[in-house]
Amino acid sequence: MTLNHINRPWALALLLTTAVVAPGCDPQSAAPSHAASSATEQTGFTPVTVQHKLGTTVISQLPQRAIALDMNEVDFLDQLGVAIVGMPKDFVPHFLSRYQNDPQVEDTGSIVQPNLERVHGARPDLILITSLQANHYQELSQIAPTLHFDVDYRDSANQHIEVIKDHLMTLGQIFGKPDLARQKAAQLQVRVEEARRITQDRPERALVVLHNNGAFSSFGVQSRYGFVFTALGVKPASSTAETGLHGQPISSEFIQQANPDIIYVVDRTAVMEGRPPLNAQSMGNPLLRQTQAWKNGRVVFVDAQAWYVTAASPTSLKLVIDDVIKGYQD
Repeated sequence: MTLNHINRPWALALLLTTAVVAPGCDPQSAAPSHAASSATEQTGFTPVTVQHKLGTTVISQLPQRAIALDMNEVDFLDQLGVAIVGMPKDFVPHFLSRYQNDPQVEDTGSIVQPNLERVHGARPDLILITSLQANHYQELSQIAPTLHFDVDYRDSANQHIEVIKDHLMTLGQIFGKPDLARQKAAQLQVRVEEARRITQDRPERALVVLHNNGAFSSFGVQSRYGFVFTALGVKPASSTAETGLHGQPISSEFIQQANPDIIYVVDRTAVMEGRPPLNAQSMGNPLLRQTQAWKNGRVVFVDAQAWYVTAASPTSLKLVIDDVIKGYQD
C-alpha cells in the first residue's frame, strides 16, 4: 500500500513518538485526540491518494461515516477514536463487543458476504475492506471510496507487523490523527520487541495448531501464523511448508518428528460455533498428549478471537503477543 503525505521511515517515526511520551505516562491510557481532526476541518482537508492491491483510492474529504467490513478494520478505527457507522456483526471479538448491540452501528451482514443494500443504506463516505471482501471491491467502490488493507491472511511471514503499522499510519492520515497513529504504532513496536527479547535466547521450539471439530492442523513459518515465528522470534518445531489458511493435518508421524516444547492451540470451533473453548481437561487428542509440551505443561490455549477472527490489528496483536509470552513462563 502506497500513500502520499506520509513520512515512511519507521525508525524516525517511532523515535519521535517515543520522545514525546512523558516519563511516568502510560501511553496506552491516552484518550483519542480530536485536535488534529478539528485542525484539519478548519484549514481544509488535503486529499489523500492510496495505492493498494486492488487499485487506487482517492479520499477527497475528511470521512464522517466510515464502514469497516473486517474486524481488523473495526479495531483500527476504534484505536483511532473514529466513529463507525457500519460493520458485520456475525463474529465480533470480545475486545470490540461494545459495538455488537449498538443501534447506531448498522449490521452490514457477514464478514465474508457483506449485505450491499445495508452498506448503501448506511450512507458511508469511506469503506474499509480486506481480501475477505475483495471480490466486492468494484460494487463497494460505486457506493463510496473503498480502501483495501493489503494484509496477507494466507502467509504472514513477511512484514506482517510493518504492514499493520503502515495501515495504521494511512488511516491516521486519512482521519487527521497522524500523531495518535504514530503513538499506537510505537506502542505496538514496544510489545513486539518485548516478545523478541523473551524468545531470542530460548531453545524451545513451538507449534501453532488449529482445532476444528475434533481435528487438528499445524501452522508453520509460511502460513497465516508465520509472523509468530518471523516477527516474534518463536522457533518453529517443524520445517514442513504449511502455506495457507488451513495448515498441515497432524499425524502420528508428524508429531513424532516435531515433538514441540510449546504448543499454541487456536480453537476455531469455539469461535465459529460458540462452543466452550478447549482446555487441558477437554482436549483429548492422544497425539498432542505425547509431546514434550504437554508433559511439561507448556500448552497454551490462546485467545482464539484475537488469533482467528483478527490477528492483524493493534489490539489483537497485543493479545497474540500476551499468549506467545505465556508459552515461555514457568
